[in-house]
Amino acid sequence: MAKAILGKKLGMTQIFNEEGKIVPVTVIEAGPCLISQIKTIDNDGYEAIQIGFGDVRPVALNKPQSGHFKKNGLLPRRFLREIRVESTADYQIGQELKADLFAPGDKVDISGISKGKGFAGTIKRWNDHRGPMSHGSKSHRRPASAGAKGPARVFKGKHAPGHMGGERVTVQNLQVVKIDGERNLLLVRGAVPGPKQGLLFIKASIKK
Repeated sequence: MAKAILGKKLGMTQIFNEEGKIVPVTVIEAGPCLISQIKTIDNDGYEAIQIGFGDVRPVALNKPQSGHFKKNGLLPRRFLREIRVESTADYQIGQELKADLFAPGDKVDISGISKGKGFAGTIKRWNDHRGPMSHGSKSHRRPASAGAKGPARVFKGKHAPGHMGGERVTVQNLQVVKIDGERNLLLVRGAVPGPKQGLLFIKASIKK
């Protein structure tokens, strides 16, 4: 069975491990997720399952979205994501995926949308150095030269001011410290992207 689930970031805290040391953890409400669609090679050309997470009022959905759930007799879900699997034989529509999909000690990759920082200069956005702060200098926090005279163009990847944050970020190889199966909580060592109540996609690590 594919180890992947949707969740919601609740915040950070700290707990004591078996050695009595403090461990910083992020608390994630992982699931329950409903399997809302199964894709097969015969119908779609590949094997995958679609999972839904989060309650939503039916009036907030449009007709195609409502019909997608009504066709299978499922309650609507706010978020839908697709997970590739080797075989769909172990899955059925309406099946629930919960936090106990993982176990303490597992390594996971967690993806989310980072906090938006708005428009930022090169010092904040790219950790560039500032210029001299003496009275004669007029380039304290300005970006450096845009490019050399010879190419007569700006190369791709040039560090410039612009929108910072609000991007999909994945943090790899985070360790699952503890699981609360009754409340569907995952406690993961370290920080994860995004604000509180932000949507997260948790899957088994691919670079163990």
